[in-house]
Amino acid sequence: MKATEAAHPDSKTTAVPIHGAAPEMHLEPVSAPVPETATAADILQPRTPIAAPSATSIASMTGYARVSARNGDAPALTLTLKSINHRFLDLQLRLPTGAESAESHIRAELKQQLARGHIECTLTLDRTTRREQGDRRAVPTHFDLNALGTYVANFRAAAALFQLTSEPDLNLAARLPGMLLSAPDPREETAAEEQATLDALLAREVPALLAEAIAQLRTMRLREGAALAAILSEALDRLEGHVTEVAGLRNTVQQAHFDRISERLDALVGRAFDRDRVLAEAALLAERGDVEEELARMRTHVAHFRALLQGGGEAGKKLDFLLQEMNREANTLLSKTAGVTGGSARITECGLAMKAEIEKLREQVQNLE
Repeated sequence: MKATEAAHPDSKTTAVPIHGAAPEMHLEPVSAPVPETATAADILQPRTPIAAPSATSIASMTGYARVSARNGDAPALTLTLKSINHRFLDLQLRLPTGAESAESHIRAELKQQLARGHIECTLTLDRTTRREQGDRRAVPTHFDLNALGTYVANFRAAAALFQLTSEPDLNLAARLPGMLLSAPDPREETAAEEQATLDALLAREVPALLAEAIAQLRTMRLREGAALAAILSEALDRLEGHVTEVAGLRNTVQQAHFDRISERLDALVGRAFDRDRVLAEAALLAERGDVEEELARMRTHVAHFRALLQGGGEAGKKLDFLLQEMNREANTLLSKTAGVTGGSARITECGLAMKAEIEKLREQVQNLE
């Protein structure tokens, strides 16, 4: 009989379903009329679908799972998985003495099922069986007659030598080390037999335990990933808002360049200068300082970011790379608009706000698989 546990690592309550999982319920079948035009797909489709993370959902690298099993008088096994963020897949196994035979299977399965994260896998073994817990009978013992005969002979020899009338006390003799021998227990296994029994138990129970623990861990990681995806989507909305505002202010940059050049020339040579030449220089500066390319690339990166979030899977490293590109575009935008008055001041504010949102996104992406 198997008992599953999935709780927070600090919780001592057992047999608690994992966070967000529905409790076990017994549902009675409900008879409802089926339309004549209904297809097989309509009949098989549940009327109230249960929301559950999809296999392609984005996943966090944070998770916890615990599963236990005990069959009959066999030792109890408990398998615990803890997962936190890591650049790669880092496995750390803690196995009891004698359970080395299960290590290769556990490592192979974890590598196949999980892509990234620092995974701590702990397998504990309770070797106390139910039969041993309920059997409190005294172990039969008997005197070692050879040792007892030697003790009595030496005792009487010493009594005769010193002219004593004392007799040996069997109660005192029973307390001497090695004087009492335990009767062999026919149920007791040799070391080799015990190891063979343990290997068979691990081969039979560990695959099922590990599969269930990984399923619970994946469920928790998917739920955490869904929450992170919602946070990331809100940050992307704010980032797109800043991009849209900068696009609306972009046309003011050329006028700001023209005004700055006119003011400098007026201060140097007065009003006697070629205004067409000023317009040409202002247009050249405006072209060099135009941020349309940066805005276009930023929109492309945001759209790609959203597509990766919706596609799910192992997207953490790709999202981190996109954020580096977004940060580069924000830096270029700020450098192009530095020192220009007018609407460019607001563009600078929006660029700084973009960098702040990108940094928030990067902090959250570090936890994605």
